[in-house]
Parts: sequence; structure tokens; C-alpha cells
Amino acid sequence: MQICRSTQDMRACTRDWRAAGARVALVPTMGALHDGHLALVARARDWVEAEGGGRVVTSIFVNPTQFGPNEDLDKYPRDEAGDLALLRRAGCDGVFLPTVPDIYRPGAQTHVEVAGLGRMLIGRLRPGHFRGVATVVTKLFNIVGPDAAAFGEKDYQQLTLIRQMVADLDVPVQILPVPTVREADGLAMSSRNARLAPADRAAAPVLNRALDHAQAMVAQGQPLSQVRRQIRDILRLESQAEVQSVDIRDARTLTRIAAPSGSVVILLAVRFGDVLLIDQRVAHP
Repeated sequence: MQICRSTQDMRACTRDWRAAGARVALVPTMGALHDGHLALVARARDWVEAEGGGRVVTSIFVNPTQFGPNEDLDKYPRDEAGDLALLRRAGCDGVFLPTVPDIYRPGAQTHVEVAGLGRMLIGRLRPGHFRGVATVVTKLFNIVGPDAAAFGEKDYQQLTLIRQMVADLDVPVQILPVPTVREADGLAMSSRNARLAPADRAAAPVLNRALDHAQAMVAQGQPLSQVRRQIRDILRLESQAEVQSVDIRDARTLTRIAAPSGSVVILLAVRFGDVLLIDQRVAHP
């Protein structure tokens, strides 16, 4: 597994691979890896093999521009040695480990923003978050030059935004969606789960229970207003849960809907202590 700690090294590495005829798939992460991330690596590996052979690169970069001034940048878990060991066992071919100055050079003035998608839902709760996401993903695409990139469905708004950005800017990267990976009790895997206090960790699977119930209600044709009320009622049963938002949107565009005409996505943002967790479920009427 090749480890690249600079933009120049990463570009040279993928240039050599492509010169040898290999396709390249990228898995962007912020580290503190778990089985959810490894599912992204496996999806990327499946894609390059289906394309006739290639290499998988995982980037590890805690991106400061997607954190607000009062958010958890300093507390975000970091475990480079553990991450590299997991990636070696997963058969990853390369790891990109840039520094902040390498990604954001002094005096940089350019940002990438998906205006509509980036300012709704989580973008409303975390102003500027998705501008930071879109900017760093664009930079990673420009540095690594992948043919495809894997993103998890757990961060559904992020996945939708990246798809929009790639289409709008004619970026030649195929986006590979990967289903949410869950713990045995249903909690969606997240690097932030490690920061949950024991009582909060015990309460957090209520997100999955609420989504299960809501998915069944949508399948039965229940009014979306009633589905939202039921979700909030279930979440209120957990005293540790502080509901930030409950939304049901069109699954493709994330636009508001009064009634489903096709697939919908149920999006939850709930705070447990000082940790904000998100989860989602696509449902079909």
C-alpha cells in the first residue's frame, strides 16, 4: 500500500497507475475508520475490478472548512496508525494523507458551493458546512484524478450534493453510492459514535427504530404529516435525544413534497449530548 503525504506524491502515484492502464477509484474520508468506511473501499474495489482492473485510493483528511466555529473539529477522532492497518487489511492500494497547508494554501480565495442543496436541511443547521465539503471534494478529485468515487448513503444530503456538483461542473467522475452500514443494534456507523457518553450511546438506536416505523408508514400510504408526527413521538421517548430536524423529501432532489409521487427520503438530525447524529431511510409508497 502506497502512502502519499503530499499533493505532488499523490499525483505522481496515480499518473503512473493510469499510464499502466489502471482505472482509479477514490474513497474520501476524514479517518477514524470503521466498517462503514471499509464498505466504501469494497465498493470501490468491486468497481475497478468490473472495469478491467485498477487501484483504490483512500484519502484521510479532517477538513477544517466543513466545521463551524463552535463545532467539534478539535475533538474529531484521529487514529492514523489504526486507519492504515485497517486499509492494509482491506487491500487498499494507496492512501492520501495531506496536511491542511497542502490542501489550503495561504491566500486561497476560491470555494465551491452548491447553492440550493448546500443551504437546506443540514446546511441550515451548519451554515458553510457543505461549501467546505464541495470545495475539498473538488480538490481531491483534481489531485487524485479518479474515474469513480464512493460515498455513503448515510450522509444522504452530501451524496446528493456531490452528484449535483459533478453534473453541474462536468466532472468526469462516476459517483458510487454505498448503503448505510449499521451496528448490531441498528445505530448507523459513524466516527462520531465513539464520542457518545454511555447513556447517549444506549439511547441513539432510537433513530433506527423511528426510521423503521416511518418507512412502514410510507409504504402503507400514510400522510407524510402523520409520519413526521410519529417520528417525533418515537424520538421523544428517549430523554437523551434532542431533535434538531425531521424531514421527508423527494429522494432524488431533496425538494419539499406534500405527498409522495415516487421514492422519498426520511432525514433525521438528532443531538445526543454534544454529538450531532444524522440518519436516513429511503422509503417507497
